[in-house]
Amino acid sequence: MLVVDDQELVRGGLRRILRRRDGFVITECADGDEVVSALAAGRPDVILMDLRMKRVGGIDATRLVRARPDAPPVLVLTTFDDDQLLSGALRAGAAGFILKDSPAEDLIRAVRTVATGGAWLDPAVTGRVLSAYRTVRPAAPSDARLAELTAREYEVLELIGRGRVNAEIARELGISEVTVKSHVGHIFGKLDLRDRAAAIVFAFDHGVVSPGQSTV
Repeated sequence: MLVVDDQELVRGGLRRILRRRDGFVITECADGDEVVSALAAGRPDVILMDLRMKRVGGIDATRLVRARPDAPPVLVLTTFDDDQLLSGALRAGAAGFILKDSPAEDLIRAVRTVATGGAWLDPAVTGRVLSAYRTVRPAAPSDARLAELTAREYEVLELIGRGRVNAEIARELGISEVTVKSHVGHIFGKLDLRDRAAAIVFAFDHGVVSPGQSTV
């Protein structure tokens, strides 16, 4: 895992939590401009990225990371009042965000979720962030690619947009998790989406769901 934060105390705290609780192997960067060099030395499973840094901020660094082939997922660290920055991070390709003062158990779950291709949107700020996202970026016209989805795939996309994980989607639709996983793969392929966070953003961008419907 790569931890990117310009505050040494924050990096140290995260390092102690993650190593003590789950034995993660941690490397560190003190600013966004160091991330590309760090990736050249080896691909981490997850990047834990602060947004507010002095030279290259978290949004620009996330965009650089996500433009690379085989880019690792980026989980953004945030404070409670970063709504506009978080909406920018989602547009840049972040797989999710978590508050800096979250319990250690939530941090570990978030890291593991995004490492396996999931999305983690901290429920304490998700509604406000998605509202800010739509304010900055109004709903896009309907995408012709949506017409390529089957009715079931559209249902699955809507539930992804509402923050459901595969097990929850399976229960709601009365199908197996294996079938859900297959639908998700087809959705990603038809809509040219990289991961679950991108699917959530797409669903909001194109009116499949609205911020008031999200239960992430």
